[in-house]
Amino acid sequence: QVQLVESGGGLVQAGDPLRLSCAASGGTLSNYILGWYRQAPGKEREFVASITWNRGMTVYADSVKGRFTISRDNAKNTVYLQMNSLKPEDTAIYYCNAQGVGIRIGQDFWGQGTQVTVSP
Repeated sequence: QVQLVESGGGLVQAGDPLRLSCAASGGTLSNYILGWYRQAPGKEREFVASITWNRGMTVYADSVKGRFTISRDNAKNTVYLQMNSLKPEDTAIYYCNAQGVGIRIGQDFWGQGTQVTVSP
């Protein structure tokens, strides 16, 4: 069982940067893809970015490419989302996700979310 705790959300102005953190505990992450998703009011949850724990391969949603960077610190069991040039449309609750692959396929864990609000 993997537990995920997000932090780093807040209220910022358009153009400002912000870094989210997701601390994982409860086991090794070597067979998981770690990802960030977000859900804006009245909208469905959407994919933002993901990274494979072992090789660090990344994928981004088109809407954040060039502005957001996902990374991980294996020693700290933590995933980060560096968000630059924030826009009001980035306002959402951001969730951390761990999706099992290989021997962990079928496992899917979520954090409680952290609010990001970007004012114009």
